[in-house]
Amino acid sequence: MTIAVDFDGTIVEHRYPYIGKEIAFAIDTLKLLQQEQHRLILWSVREGELLEEAVAWCKERGLEFYAVNRDYPEEKQQDKGFSRKLKVDLFIDDRNLGGLPDWGVIYQMIKEHKTFRDIYAQGNPATGQSKKKKRWF
Repeated sequence: MTIAVDFDGTIVEHRYPYIGKEIAFAIDTLKLLQQEQHRLILWSVREGELLEEAVAWCKERGLEFYAVNRDYPEEKQQDKGFSRKLKVDLFIDDRNLGGLPDWGVIYQMIKEHKTFRDIYAQGNPATGQSKKKKRWF
């Protein structure tokens, strides 16, 4: 699976243009996904030196991306038909509807091919309780 991953607010806390504190388990989860043969693309609004800093920050922690802000490493903005719209199977971004789930939930969804609906229907895994339906009558 090819997965696009945002940087600010997803891998690290929002401190743009600075690099925030790592969000718990983000790097470890992403490295685990790579070990399981998923292709990761860093997808960020950062450009130039700020983008290079983010890539270096990840690399220092042992996380190297297949590509950065493009579908494949060799793609160039001058290429015919270049688009910042990535062709991936999944986007991990804190700005998605519902916010960023815990990285453990993200991993579970990818590993077990589950949707957020599937996870939500399971209830709180910490307590083993499932979500009770509300009755309107």
